[in-house]
Amino acid sequence: MNLSQLEMFNAVAETGSVSEAAKRVHRVPSNVTTRIRQLEADLGVELFIRENQRLRLSPAGYNLLNYSHQILQLVEEARDAVVGEEPKGRLHLGSLESTAAVRIPPILAKYNQSYPLIQLDLITGPSGSMFDQVLDGELAAAFIDGPVIHPAIEGRPLCDEELVLISPSQYPTITRGQDLTGQNIYAFRANCSYRRHFENWFLADHAKPGNIYEMESYHGMLACVIAGAGVAMLPKSMLMTMPGHEQVKISPMGEDWRWLTTWLIWRRGSMTPQLQLMLDILPEYKERA
Repeated sequence: MNLSQLEMFNAVAETGSVSEAAKRVHRVPSNVTTRIRQLEADLGVELFIRENQRLRLSPAGYNLLNYSHQILQLVEEARDAVVGEEPKGRLHLGSLESTAAVRIPPILAKYNQSYPLIQLDLITGPSGSMFDQVLDGELAAAFIDGPVIHPAIEGRPLCDEELVLISPSQYPTITRGQDLTGQNIYAFRANCSYRRHFENWFLADHAKPGNIYEMESYHGMLACVIAGAGVAMLPKSMLMTMPGHEQVKISPMGEDWRWLTTWLIWRRGSMTPQLQLMLDILPEYKERA
């Protein structure tokens, strides 16, 4: 196993195509194919599942990809340490949609201004998806609802988010889960931590909602509530930035359910220089919502 093989392996893993990977590493496709086959022979496992001229990572390939990223990152770090260049490289981050919209823009701006040579990539999604991608090594870190108790995960709190219930303006004030028994609610997909929190709020009061309509955005939820079609739960910080928030009734959830803490999590043992620089910035922005 050598660095050239790992670079080619990463390129194929990320593009899913030998021809596209060859363009990235400036080699001919036949050379990439040969080097990948040599790597598989050296390791004694198949790193890719080959089907319909496309390549998917095998379970062994996923395991190697995490280590391969770390190895190549360490090589880059060593090179920079020797030549004395500014920090550079890439940082793949994930985030809850509301956190990305409200909480972390100043953090990302400070990071970009301080380390312009580091390429910062950000994707958004539900906590469950972000957690899985961190665990699989697809993301260096993610801002999700926490804390997360897992032996392979480390984390640091960023802020406390206040969650509120929104209902049509003429709706009675909501004080408990049973006030919404049988009512339609709007939420993200089942792997969203906020949705689980909402459902557990019902269960704790021995209440059961009516239909649960899955939405792709907070703006969609707000529009449905304004139209009188049901009730939703949103982070208050996100709600107050959205046009139309004054058209709904806002009800608190009660002290036992009101707050959730947003954490930045990363895989244990996978700290990179780029991620450490992000962690160095966080204390300046840690706050309670």
